[in-house]
Amino acid sequence: MAVIVIPLVALAIVALVVGLAARASRRRPTAPWQGHVQSAEERRALQEYLRDRLDRRAFGSETARAVWRALAACPLDRGLILDFHRDYCGHGLIRTRDGVKLCEIQDGCFAGPAIAEWTSEATFVAFFARQSDFSCSGWDPDEPVFYTADDWHRCNQRLTRDGLERFAAGEIAVAASQPL
Repeated sequence: MAVIVIPLVALAIVALVVGLAARASRRRPTAPWQGHVQSAEERRALQEYLRDRLDRRAFGSETARAVWRALAACPLDRGLILDFHRDYCGHGLIRTRDGVKLCEIQDGCFAGPAIAEWTSEATFVAFFARQSDFSCSGWDPDEPVFYTADDWHRCNQRLTRDGLERFAAGEIAVAASQPL
């Protein structure tokens, strides 16, 4: 009798463990950023969740001035490009003959037309001192330089406090750009 019962109990235990493991792997994610977003409503909820987590503290004059000076030390047509990969790489700050331009970057090095330009440290610092991760993300309608109604462009490889501070501290290499 034990010859039959022991293998059946062992089989039942194995089946139970496999069943529990399969069930655990099918659980729905609990956080909105986990799992595959299916519907437009879920995508919008995720975007709003991420938007609400953005830092709204202004970068401040010290950070803005440090970024300007780091850009001024760059060779012409080089500057801050945070993402290097194929296709769209977000916003970058590039040193030009006249100062600095904010532009979209393609393929990690191709600078698009200027979205905005600054020809003096004072105007650059005044502008960037009041910016934040939130305003640079494209969500803030009160900041027309960065604002976009396009869901794809919002928060898509935009300038951030972390990126600006790391660039100013020399932790991000100066990137070459080529005009499109």
